[in-house]
Amino acid sequence: MPEGNVFREKSWLAPASCDLGGFLAFSNFSKLAKQADVLHYFFPWPFADVLHNVMKPEKPAVLTYVSDVVRQRFLGAAYSPMMWRMLRQMKIIVANCPSYAETSPILSDPSIRDKVRIIPLGINEDFYPKKGDGEVFNRIGVSSEPYFLFLGVLRYYKGIHTLISASKFINAKIVIAGSGPEEMKLKKQVEDLGVKNIIFAGQVSNKEKVSLIQKCKALILPSHLRSEAYGMVLVEASMMGKPMISCEIGTGTSFVNKHEETGLVVKPENVDEMADAMRMLLDKNTLSQKLGHNARSRYESMFSGKALGKAYSAVYQELL
Repeated sequence: MPEGNVFREKSWLAPASCDLGGFLAFSNFSKLAKQADVLHYFFPWPFADVLHNVMKPEKPAVLTYVSDVVRQRFLGAAYSPMMWRMLRQMKIIVANCPSYAETSPILSDPSIRDKVRIIPLGINEDFYPKKGDGEVFNRIGVSSEPYFLFLGVLRYYKGIHTLISASKFINAKIVIAGSGPEEMKLKKQVEDLGVKNIIFAGQVSNKEKVSLIQKCKALILPSHLRSEAYGMVLVEASMMGKPMISCEIGTGTSFVNKHEETGLVVKPENVDEMADAMRMLLDKNTLSQKLGHNARSRYESMFSGKALGKAYSAVYQELL
């Protein structure tokens, strides 16, 4: 059974990576809203605020709050009045973890904090490939030796520069899978440091991603800024029973990856702690296996499709 029907409209403009639709988006939204019992928005997406406030649908609404608006000084200031109007109109606001709700200057505001509920982001593993694509290892030159894996878009907040600096102290390969605006800068860092154990795998397919996660020693998400609000790749690693290394930045990353339960959590941009964590997982295989087992158990109880479906069903019932 499909999760739902997807209706798409053309994006006419995308300031700060936020797509804006045209006239048809308004008319189609109005038609769909009339059919719905509950409206569910995701934040931040300013065009949703526009749709809601212009069309004024008379239906109960819930909003999933994914991330604060960061690094948008001028656009953020212009958006702020509409943002607050939208948030105060919601019946329920869903945050993805307790730490983010507590540390967000928006979610902790007295005018809306009583509306906040906690439901994690998760993944339905039924929609993932059952088998990976082992050819990726031939393509990137990795055989049976242990390797650590970074997987994601190469953006400024991902902290990959720290991982590269820590690689000098690690006797294992580090595979960086993904592409993005920081790619050339990161490759220049590798060249300047003269490290030989970093492999840039480029973009990978879903099947290649599955193989890379399944075979890695651990997945590393070294993000050092709050722009990394959650880290879905950590959920993917948990789903596949892999230990993780991440940084404590006061967001959902340390909610998914519990320190010394499902992996290790280190200080952001701390090369020594990052290297120590990698060495620990390399040297202590029993610990690594235990953390991976715990990660899978935590996925099943908190981040699986079944767990999230049950949680959101309760929210929708509360609104009806």
